[in-house]
Amino acid sequence: MDPHRLRRRLASDVELCRGSPVPLGATVRPDGVNFAVASRYATSVTLLIFSLGEPHAMAEFPLDGRFHRTGEVWHAFLKGLDPGIQYAYRMDRVPNPQPHLHRFDPRQPLLDPYAQGLTDGAGGDMPPGGRRGPRRGLIVHDAFDWGDDEPPRIRPVETIIYELHVRGFTQHPSSGVSRPGTFAGLVEKIPDLQALGVNAVELMPVWAFEEADNDRMNPCTGERLLNYWGYNPIAFFAPHSSYASRMGGGDPLREFKEMVKRLHAAGIAVVLDVVVNHTAEGNERGPTHAFRGLDNTIYSLVDPDTGAYRDDTGCGHTLHGNHPRVRELLIDVLRYWVAEMHVDGFRFDLASILGRGEDGSVLANPPVIEQIAEDPVLRQTALIAEAWDAAGLSQVGHLNSGGRWAEWNGKFRDDVRRFVKSDPGMVSALATRLVGSADLYQTSGRRPYHSVNFITCHDGFPLADLVAYNGKHNEANGEGNADGSHDNLSWNSGEICESSGGTGSSFGETGDATHVGLQIV
Repeated sequence: MDPHRLRRRLASDVELCRGSPVPLGATVRPDGVNFAVASRYATSVTLLIFSLGEPHAMAEFPLDGRFHRTGEVWHAFLKGLDPGIQYAYRMDRVPNPQPHLHRFDPRQPLLDPYAQGLTDGAGGDMPPGGRRGPRRGLIVHDAFDWGDDEPPRIRPVETIIYELHVRGFTQHPSSGVSRPGTFAGLVEKIPDLQALGVNAVELMPVWAFEEADNDRMNPCTGERLLNYWGYNPIAFFAPHSSYASRMGGGDPLREFKEMVKRLHAAGIAVVLDVVVNHTAEGNERGPTHAFRGLDNTIYSLVDPDTGAYRDDTGCGHTLHGNHPRVRELLIDVLRYWVAEMHVDGFRFDLASILGRGEDGSVLANPPVIEQIAEDPVLRQTALIAEAWDAAGLSQVGHLNSGGRWAEWNGKFRDDVRRFVKSDPGMVSALATRLVGSADLYQTSGRRPYHSVNFITCHDGFPLADLVAYNGKHNEANGEGNADGSHDNLSWNSGEICESSGGTGSSFGETGDATHVGLQIV
């Protein structure tokens, strides 16, 4: 809509009403849109409305705490407002005697954590100078015909999972798809997945993430590097828009749903690799997108004296997963992707962090682990843990809640790799892994199908490099080959010389971004 027309409409046709505190987020109703956002420590909240593509707000609605606040939830109903516009919030705390803890900035537009669509920087080309501008939520009224879609309901003991990166899977011209690097491109490759015999795909992160969060260059070509992998989420409810062949309005939502529907029709389940241990906001010097500007001390583990973030993730901070508010957010997120997006399961990145308390100690019965396992909406959903974190905690074989959680079996990976490269004394260990890792998964009611057995994945070497290189060659991402594990248990079998090149990725993890790993459950 023309911004001048929108401004006139907002002035004449849109009425600010009290609104409702539930549900959180922007909810489209027949006569307008309800907005609700939680902040415990804010003393003032302003709702900003933007026209698509316009840099400045078309209207600002300061919310009166007497009428537009219930408990910790600020809310408003804009009667007469239609979907298809952008929105954000500004918040402040006056007085704020602890600015190192409560990081309110009234100049900073804040993204709604419940936004189902993002605009203005969620995808596309990186602007000059690097990081994109503030994110805004997009109000999406998404109608989609699921028809008779139903989950494949594959038994754990029969599940064969293929891990893939949505962009990398079809980006290269050799993929032969008409819409490379997108959800739609993945649909075109369903016959190839069926031919491989897999019955589940595990998609590396598809939530909206920060691509322009580094300033490194490829030392070989001089090109600016983007974050390829997606492990720095910005918004948990919104699909990453640049994975859609069309990025307008609710197109990413509809294209993701169509992909799931087509995969289900082919008998293939959809598992999402999700990052709920940190966000793209990073450490004290990182950007503010949403959480630290809303309630810093609720969403992150923060030292109360210094304001420094606890970092068990290796990514600058740790999300406070066992805080009741954050637990509620995570349950809402997982329910949304199951109920509205029809996904069949989740693989939790660095899941052991969800078992840590406020001081970083390992909890005997982590509330969020149990709550996810026992949630009625998620009851038939696959739950797969990466049962370790970046602070040294490893719980392979021990992260359990009523038999609901499966785990990536890192010991299977390491023992098979050692056997293949002819380390001595590995026959007994290999046998243990091949018959179900009884040392790990036949205690406390667990079974061999709780082990997700794999040899390669997105971490470290892909399968081809595992038998082609003694050490990693990840120079192309500009970190001087310092990132990732230095011990991949690999072996140059003689087909490729060490000096002939090697793997290179845009950012973060080691390995070749065009390869994927096969997991067998």
